[in-house]
Amino acid sequence: MSIPEFLLEMSIVVIAVVSLLTNLSVLLCFIQSADLRSHVPGIFILNLSFSNILLTVINMPATFLGVAKRAEPFEDLFCQAVSFAETFLTTNAMLSMAALSMDRWVAVVFPLSYSSKMRYRDASVIVAYSWLHALTFALTQLLMDWGGYSHTYASCTVHLDGGKRSQLAAYATFTALLHCSSFALCLLVLCFAYLKVLRVARSHCKRIDVITVQTLLLLVDIHPSVKERCLAEQRKRRQRATKKICIFIGSFILCFSPYVITRLVELFPSVHIPRYWGITAKCLSYAKTSSDPFVYCLLRHQYRKVLVNIISRVLRKDHYSLSVHSTSSTLDTTDDNCIARIT
Repeated sequence: MSIPEFLLEMSIVVIAVVSLLTNLSVLLCFIQSADLRSHVPGIFILNLSFSNILLTVINMPATFLGVAKRAEPFEDLFCQAVSFAETFLTTNAMLSMAALSMDRWVAVVFPLSYSSKMRYRDASVIVAYSWLHALTFALTQLLMDWGGYSHTYASCTVHLDGGKRSQLAAYATFTALLHCSSFALCLLVLCFAYLKVLRVARSHCKRIDVITVQTLLLLVDIHPSVKERCLAEQRKRRQRATKKICIFIGSFILCFSPYVITRLVELFPSVHIPRYWGITAKCLSYAKTSSDPFVYCLLRHQYRKVLVNIISRVLRKDHYSLSVHSTSSTLDTTDDNCIARIT
């Protein structure tokens, strides 16, 4: 085994473990918190988390075996099923991210009418469309027999066998439509929604800044250090909004664009994609499953609070069990000593 292959295998293992733990933590938060379940965006987050978990359990082990064996990890029928799952789950996850961005746009731009514009029924319709959209491409791939093992990506994925070069035009059209209607569409929605959100956030920050400056001018006796702290807090507020938007859009582009561009470039017959680059691009797309829980959930105060409560309850229960066991052991030792003295 070469060093690059070892590093790629370790990357897949680390990504899979982090993805499984973080996405299961998100589901655990929903189970434990009625407040989180009452929010409409929770439907999109649950859909995204389930897609990430299934992708981690089904596709990542298959890619790991493909890298380790340097050959097809399963029989053709099972490999087609794994390829079907990848197309469906990846497309569904991307559309869930787009739905979350639109939800944020509606909440920030139309705060007074948000409850009427984004209801549980509306969110359920969006999720249903996401499933139908993803299922259409996955079924088309399955019916056209365009799923199988690709040596370039060491995984069961969308793939055209060498013996089917007569279908190259149809396959290229399908691949282009798949990535345009998933990656390109979702990127367009993310940029539109989050840049609108950023624009509104900056507008609010400017209003707050004006009010703060006017207040500071009225407070003549205030210490200069207090004024400086207020102004510094204003700058941090503006930077925080920009940083969040950059994380939302940047993580999407960083993780998916290398893989999508590679899949489009390989459609040209004269282009050869190196195997290590193909697997690396695949790993980057997998990395999105492990970053999504942090980007959308676990770094937010509500989720952190629920997680801390869960961990506190578990530790308290363990401490109680340990103390009961210790007390029991002490009593048993005391009884034995008393019996020994009597005898």
